[in-house]
Amino acid sequence: MNSIGFIGGGNMAESLIGGLLASGHKASLLHVSEPDNNRSSLLLAKYGVNCVADNAELVERTDLLLFAVKPQLLQQIALPLRDIIQAKQPSIISIAAGVRSVDLEQWLGGELAIVRVMPNTPALVRAGASGLYANHRVSNEQKNQAESIMRSVGITVWLENESQMDIVTALSGSGPAYIFKVIEAMEEAATLAGLARETSRLLAIETVLGAAKLAVESEDSPAELRRKVTSPGGTTEQGLKQLEQGGIEKLFQSTINAAVDRAREMGDELSIKT
Repeated sequence: MNSIGFIGGGNMAESLIGGLLASGHKASLLHVSEPDNNRSSLLLAKYGVNCVADNAELVERTDLLLFAVKPQLLQQIALPLRDIIQAKQPSIISIAAGVRSVDLEQWLGGELAIVRVMPNTPALVRAGASGLYANHRVSNEQKNQAESIMRSVGITVWLENESQMDIVTALSGSGPAYIFKVIEAMEEAATLAGLARETSRLLAIETVLGAAKLAVESEDSPAELRRKVTSPGGTTEQGLKQLEQGGIEKLFQSTINAAVDRAREMGDELSIKT
């Protein structure tokens, strides 16, 4: 197994560390560079990983480097590492939202194998969905390594074009927030209709969870599952009519499109800094 270095020890890095350990990766091969001493101490105590304070030391110790920092900080973190990364030539994975692989490669001196990943927050409970894009320097072995890491916390899909990452960001990256909003709305409606709020919330959450599980495990499409549960003249049909009259399809189209546009804007803004 290759040694893996995490620059940044936040929640997403922690979820990946937990997933890797659960899938058999050795703690001794996991290294984290985290400036917050309290956070480093927590990761060391909880997972037994190696914690270092210096990013350059981390690069020296590892074969695969994973950037898990806020996108606005990535350039200032990457630039001082240019020389050592050029000398070491590690495989690189970035989960910094919005930062394009060409920009990260430029900050690190060029000619590097980079996999860009858009994970989402359900990775924290190993139910994530991640979109991956590899630049042309990434070998099949390196792609397999990246996929193995991300599959430790959920499902993965490979993208042919990096521009598709903006759509993945809008769909699965931002998507959990849309679902939380749906749960909120269902909870509020049921509460106003007469249920206790705690009951409304539990039923709304479990309904979304159960529907998603059924969609994952069934051979039927979501559209077919919807048809099967909708009896003519029944309560579900009446409820769905209200959603359709409210323009739910167009609403989600505009939601996704707005998020895609913002993802592209963020990529442009971060690129301008080069």
